[in-house]
Amino acid sequence: MKKLMIGNEAVAAGLHDGGLGVVSSYPGTPSTEITEFLAKYDDIHSEWAPNEKVACEVAFGASLAGARSACAMKHVGLNVAADPLFTLSYTGVNGGMVICVADDPAMHSSQNEQDSRHYAIASKVPMLEPADSMEAYTFAKTAFELSEKYDTPVILRMCTRIAHSQSIVETGEKTEAVLKDYEKNPAKYIMMPGNAIKRHPFVEERTLALQELAENCIYNTVEYNSDEIGIITSGCSYLYVKEVLGNKASILKIGMPNPLPVKTIKDFASKVKKLYVIEELDPIIETHVKSLGIEVIGKDKFSILGEFSQKTIAEALGLEVSEGIKADAVIPNRPPMMCAGCPHRGMFYTLAKNKITVHGDIGCYTLGAVPPLSALDSTLCMGASVSGLHGFNAARGADAEKKSVAVIGDSTFMHSGMTGLVNVAYNATNSTVIILDNSITGMTGHQQNPTTGYNIKGDPAAKVNLEDLCKALGIGRVRVVDPYNLKACETAVKEELAAEEPSVIISRRPCVLLKSVKLEAPLKVDNDKCKSCKRCMGLGCPAISLKDGKAKIDATLCVGCGVCKQLCAFDAIV
Repeated sequence: MKKLMIGNEAVAAGLHDGGLGVVSSYPGTPSTEITEFLAKYDDIHSEWAPNEKVACEVAFGASLAGARSACAMKHVGLNVAADPLFTLSYTGVNGGMVICVADDPAMHSSQNEQDSRHYAIASKVPMLEPADSMEAYTFAKTAFELSEKYDTPVILRMCTRIAHSQSIVETGEKTEAVLKDYEKNPAKYIMMPGNAIKRHPFVEERTLALQELAENCIYNTVEYNSDEIGIITSGCSYLYVKEVLGNKASILKIGMPNPLPVKTIKDFASKVKKLYVIEELDPIIETHVKSLGIEVIGKDKFSILGEFSQKTIAEALGLEVSEGIKADAVIPNRPPMMCAGCPHRGMFYTLAKNKITVHGDIGCYTLGAVPPLSALDSTLCMGASVSGLHGFNAARGADAEKKSVAVIGDSTFMHSGMTGLVNVAYNATNSTVIILDNSITGMTGHQQNPTTGYNIKGDPAAKVNLEDLCKALGIGRVRVVDPYNLKACETAVKEELAAEEPSVIISRRPCVLLKSVKLEAPLKVDNDKCKSCKRCMGLGCPAISLKDGKAKIDATLCVGCGVCKQLCAFDAIV
């Protein structure tokens, strides 16, 4: 069957048709849709895990049981899953196991621009990198065979453009994978030092075997078109190269970036007069080529930063750059911001108003850093707000404890905030943690999590009670506030900061974009009463603007939350 698919859907289809039995993931753009598409198949066990480490370990357990398994995450999620990954390289697999990771060059929705190929090299695990949706399907499907043949997990590397762009996919027959027998094998699967040291030689032998595979496999392909210019490239860069040069250059497309071939590269290089390596982010292929004693042009012409494009490649090669289609009008910049009626806005307004130092986290609420609220002081990684607050208070003492908080979402708290809160309780700083509970995983597109009461398929599931959980983790002071109530927010923040013990404020109000949320009638401004004080503009609500010096509320955006109404001293918002 032929179908137009985004890369992530193609990965899901490939995994399914490859005989996948179990998938466990944590949502993270640009990887999220892989698991969402897999959840539509009834013959697969699909789930959202609390974090990527858990997801990877679930996939290992399913592989150990004899099923073909997978997990999916974004590049920073692989940091979290790195602990099991490195030892999985030693244990190998029973059923085939695929780890899908999606990198985000240009940081469209990420806090860094890391290159996941380093993880494949460091863990000595094979990696595949498709260049379009068809390859995404094929590579995902065949990854299970590769995994089982070489007794290894396989990393499938996507990037934002391949994950979210569309191309034609021709699907094939589904492989009916039989659940393999499970046999107890302590020497292979119990990685205590005495066993692990015996598994290391296996890893090195496997690497040599995979290097031989890399010399002649479906993943690496050669196109001989010219003896003047040769280009070694991979992934999305291959598409840009083809669009810029067509058949004017010979191309070695690397679909298996780890391990990289040696003989194939030497042979290719010997047949062209000038050799380029064009790869996004770090010079992984370039460094390998140079280690073979081959002269090559790479990062001295092609940036180590961000994404490439047809334009950047053409300019680097000194070619004429064709003008793209431009809009007739000048389009103003539209910075990211919290939605109109976002439940986080009231709490952030309170924190900014009271000049509180705010340790932020990863999620919608990171947008609290954007003017006019400008409420955040730091954002590092998932869960770091809680641990960071504790360290900040431990370093600066009692004065800081009265003026600093951490903010973290409900899903992020389950991901990696709990251990930080245990540390706050155990090592006793008077730290105040605010859990921004919007009853969903918001930033990645409304995925369920352990606090929502529903699983990945929308079926009822066990629901974590955040109040009871925080108390069980050692926090004696736990209170819930409605962030639409500014007075209640301010009272809670001041009282908990004044307390001489750790505390948690749960700011609870569902995301306004949830279908189950009933919206109130939009508000409007009485122009006769409006004094143009602009206090309502301090909220940064996209529904509020100024027209002829007076506040104006866009009825198509306003959800009637009433937060702005509480700020108006002249009762002009009705």
